[in-house]
Amino acid sequence: MVPSLRKFIGMIALVLFVIVYALTAMVVGDSPRLQEASTLIQLSYFAIAGLAWVIPAGAIIWWMERDKKS
Repeated sequence: MVPSLRKFIGMIALVLFVIVYALTAMVVGDSPRLQEASTLIQLSYFAIAGLAWVIPAGAIIWWMERDKKS
């Protein structure tokens, strides 16, 4: 695949992923069950949800930057 096309597809995928992830994390974070949970559980959820997007985003960026030989 041509590197510029790979970067374009990766950019679109990354933007869509971040939007869907943020909306999903927001809906889960605003759920009544989580709102009624203890502060420690809420803090844990938001810490994990705030950092968990990095791993899939890194995989998309790694795919975008691969050379043609792979």
